[in-house]
Amino acid sequence: MPRILTALPVYNEERHVLEVLPEVKRFSQDVLVVDDGSKDRTPELLSTQTDVRVITHETNAGYGAALRTAFLTAIDEEYDVLVTIDCDGQHQPRLIPELAAALYPADGRHIDMVSGSRYLKQFEGASIPPEERRKINVEITRLINDRLGLNLTDAFCGFKAYRVPSLKAYDITELGYAMPLQVWVQAVAAGQTIVEFPVPLVYLEEARSFGGSLDKSEIRRKYYLDLFEREMARSFAGKCESPAACESGCGS
Repeated sequence: MPRILTALPVYNEERHVLEVLPEVKRFSQDVLVVDDGSKDRTPELLSTQTDVRVITHETNAGYGAALRTAFLTAIDEEYDVLVTIDCDGQHQPRLIPELAAALYPADGRHIDMVSGSRYLKQFEGASIPPEERRKINVEITRLINDRLGLNLTDAFCGFKAYRVPSLKAYDITELGYAMPLQVWVQAVAAGQTIVEFPVPLVYLEEARSFGGSLDKSEIRRKYYLDLFEREMARSFAGKCESPAACESGCGS
């Protein structure tokens, strides 16, 4: 059986941590919380949780920074699988075993990443996402598919499972919310295999803040697009952007 670590990036989650963590512990033996410099009661509440490892960033560094810590921990401790799940109550911990198992399909294919998708399947009682968030997700997902030759339906779901050895291909330098775009580009540049896994669409806090100017959708959109272009230039310097591009005769 593969050794599985489930990691939760956390920042000011006092409203959810006592509800989410017990559920995660039901479905994952090894649980890591990366507290990214929380200023509310989150650290105090985390101290009451048994069988949960906590790594604390002294200052808030960003969502990507918390995930990078989880990646490095899984690599250093030689886990087989890393599952990442948010701590805001929008993901269902009961799906952790299924998400991890999807890395090892019965047909023997090698899968590097299983990415949750809130739009791959319609679940009964699903939330309606805020229009501006859905619009940006659709645009960025289409861009990723067009440029990288993927067939994604959800570019921003934080509920994922990775083969830990595959994480070694990533050089995470983006510490904010655009970090998943860096992962998509680097995964394709490394020739990794990605599949999606349907998960329910749940929005508990539609007005949840991204922080500062990123709450403005146009600024957030530009931030995502700029990061994507920089990462494409860095990861594909002198190489095709996708197998489809090479087939068209790029010469590399």
